[in-house]
Amino acid sequence: MRRQRRVKIVATLGPASADQAAIARLFQAGADVFRINMSHTTPERLREMVRMIRSVEEELARPVGILADLQGPKLRIGTFATDAVMLDRGATFVLDADPTPGTAERVHVPHPEVLSALEPGHSLLLDDGKLRLSVVEATPSRVVTRVEVGGKLSARKGLSLPDTTIPLPALTEKDHRDLEAALDAGADWIAMSFVQRAQDLAAARKITRGRAGLLAKIEKPQAVRDLADILDAADALMVARGDLGVEMPLEKVPGIQKQITREARRAGKPVVVATQMLESMISSPVPTRAEVSDVATAIFEGADAVMLSAESASGQYPVEAVATMNRIAEEVDHDPTYETVIQGLRAPPERTGADAIAAAARQMAETLDLSAVVSWTSSGATAFRVARERPSVPVVSISPNLATGRKLALVWGVHAVVDAVSVTGHHDLLDRAKSTMVDLMRG
Repeated sequence: MRRQRRVKIVATLGPASADQAAIARLFQAGADVFRINMSHTTPERLREMVRMIRSVEEELARPVGILADLQGPKLRIGTFATDAVMLDRGATFVLDADPTPGTAERVHVPHPEVLSALEPGHSLLLDDGKLRLSVVEATPSRVVTRVEVGGKLSARKGLSLPDTTIPLPALTEKDHRDLEAALDAGADWIAMSFVQRAQDLAAARKITRGRAGLLAKIEKPQAVRDLADILDAADALMVARGDLGVEMPLEKVPGIQKQITREARRAGKPVVVATQMLESMISSPVPTRAEVSDVATAIFEGADAVMLSAESASGQYPVEAVATMNRIAEEVDHDPTYETVIQGLRAPPERTGADAIAAAARQMAETLDLSAVVSWTSSGATAFRVARERPSVPVVSISPNLATGRKLALVWGVHAVVDAVSVTGHHDLLDRAKSTMVDLMRG
């Protein structure tokens, strides 16, 4: 089942796609990688979902990628003596280390690292950015703020700190357990949440030890500022636009999306654009025109993958959402403007033998109007370098390793074929490549 487009589709699994038959329908509709959100999944449920995905993979004889998305630290305020309080604009509101229930004047923050890190002038966002506070005074146990944007506030709402680097590890105890479970189950990619700096990836890297690719979610202003170093430390990036839109002005997010996409392309590492791509399809069988344009724009920019979250996890039309995204991607792929844009954004090859060969293969395929670029790869590195070139023809990657084929399910333009039969010399390799291509063209 060869896709008729080069961008990949990531579909999140959830209550609306919880059984093997639903997973098979999503794959047939166009999903290449399945995301398992560990914020809502136990290790036991993770193993069951992986088992179902692998059964679908075996039935359809096509490598399927699995992305386990770790929850990361969740910063929340404490409780109130009443159901909720009203914060008025201009009022003083205190966040402190006192665990007693809060009032309209104060609330407990059960994260001492947060109180210690805040400084006068820093902003605090509550309840997904609906309320905004500005720090006036700060001590390690008590922070006085002024309410800039008020509203109703109830217990345990989320707390975001766009101006503050918090000395919290990106991996919580739950993340450690979930990471080990995901690796044991055979996940191909691990998504790290709450990444603020490159060092946040180090702990996960020690645990994964090459067993899965490490994807850094760019969802905080601190991560945008440290993007170059994070890109060096990660195997892939995700533009997590939902959280970015909470912690940064919304009008800045499109530009940041372009920046992240281009930097990842330049480095030859996959980049996923995520969140609210077809949001209206949670409850509607058709998307809005703006959503279609949003998906198409991400593809035109050269993103490796576009992602569905609630649309496929808990929406009323999960298969329709994947099929819609697939149709949009196919239309962009056949648009003559697409090749012009992709070529215009192509980064020059790096000064390595692998990049020189990949660039030459792309140029040869385009000059001679060939059907595809075929690469043999064990680890997937060769396919990554060829995909970085964004050739105008498909990239067929043949690997003896099933794990490599699954990992490449996230990479732009790559159709992975797993061939575990060993080859003996260059002539045998060429013969097998030709026979693989003939089979694909017939299929």
